[in-house]
Amino acid sequence: MRQSNLFTKIAKDFPKEEVSINAQLLLRAGFVDKLMSGIYSYLPLGFLVLKKIEEIIRQEMAAIGGQEVFLPALHPKANWQLTGRWDCEEMLKVKNREGKDFGLGWTHEEIITPLVRQFVSSYKDLPIYVYQIQDKFRDELRSKSGLLRGVEFRMKDLYSFHRDEKDLDGYYEKVKSAYFNIFRRCGLAEKTYLTFASGGTFAEYSHEFQTETLAGEDTIYFCPKCRLGVNKEIIEKEKFACPQCGNKELEIKKTIEVGNIFKLKNKYSKPFHLTFKDEKGEEKEVSMGCYGIGLGRLMGTIVEIHHDDKGLIWPREVAPLNIHLISLPGGEKQAERIYQDLLAWGMTVLYDDRLDKSAGEKFAEADLIGLPLRLVVSQRTLEKDCLEVKKRTEQKVELIKIKDIKKCLN
Repeated sequence: MRQSNLFTKIAKDFPKEEVSINAQLLLRAGFVDKLMSGIYSYLPLGFLVLKKIEEIIRQEMAAIGGQEVFLPALHPKANWQLTGRWDCEEMLKVKNREGKDFGLGWTHEEIITPLVRQFVSSYKDLPIYVYQIQDKFRDELRSKSGLLRGVEFRMKDLYSFHRDEKDLDGYYEKVKSAYFNIFRRCGLAEKTYLTFASGGTFAEYSHEFQTETLAGEDTIYFCPKCRLGVNKEIIEKEKFACPQCGNKELEIKKTIEVGNIFKLKNKYSKPFHLTFKDEKGEEKEVSMGCYGIGLGRLMGTIVEIHHDDKGLIWPREVAPLNIHLISLPGGEKQAERIYQDLLAWGMTVLYDDRLDKSAGEKFAEADLIGLPLRLVVSQRTLEKDCLEVKKRTEQKVELIKIKDIKKCLN
């Protein structure tokens, strides 16, 4: 990608109305644009990050048997009335020209359950694991903090369908592992904790995945012995002790919720009559689980964790591009050859080929954009048959021979 062709531009100043780091940096660096409170456009660089996160999630979902679908965002009123959730305050509602009511989906239990019912009649049809990555809509009155809390947001929701709770329990543990793999690959493993949360009316506990950061809106009580958290909703019920080991020496941490998982059991299979016949021919209700990750929220959390006073610092697996190649006066022809070589080697590159920017401006913008590796070609470096190499995570700048470029790309 040639930076001269990139239609977005770096803003000179941070947006004054934004207080969250992720909003300030993503807006200024041209990764997103704010249409209105809680609603963002993903611009070319930002959309590349979002697609990287999607790919990580798809790989981890496939590893635990997930089959991807894409469900409607516009929902019939009747499905939500059946579960008693039509009047939930989260639901955004619209009417057509005939005055018929529809809801914009903020979750999809009411859609996936009757869909799966069409294909399940026997215990042989189970288990089933179905997920999607899709935009959700929520009547959020506190839309703030950039991508961390939105009205329209992209979400991965996985639904599992089982013959009994034992099978559900086993898959639930697989999802926990898959989620930690996702957060590890996104650069959040060291600060993300499994957290006990309320299971509502259908389970003793659900679980959240909370990432520690001062920008967090949540508070958890963290057990250093188990590396588990307990959220504020249930800590009093547990008498301020870890539900797993009983430890009362807990640490209070500010966090962002980056994922959640629930054992739904028969909460939705019952109203939609989702049943199967077991080996004896007896009719049983399907046991369900659901598992969510907000992709925009995850992207915003990555920014809150991975930045410095110069700008973004993207972890390698979610970086929009691998390399920021910068051409300075006297290095234009060689930089073009290196650009073509990098592309031929399968690297993704943002090539700063602009002629109207000074070296200082190019370096400052490179730090703000935050790609993992910066390569600089100039008359000075070419005099030594070299180019300049700098990792975004390090202060050290070194010269390497042009013939040895491949060695610094791993």
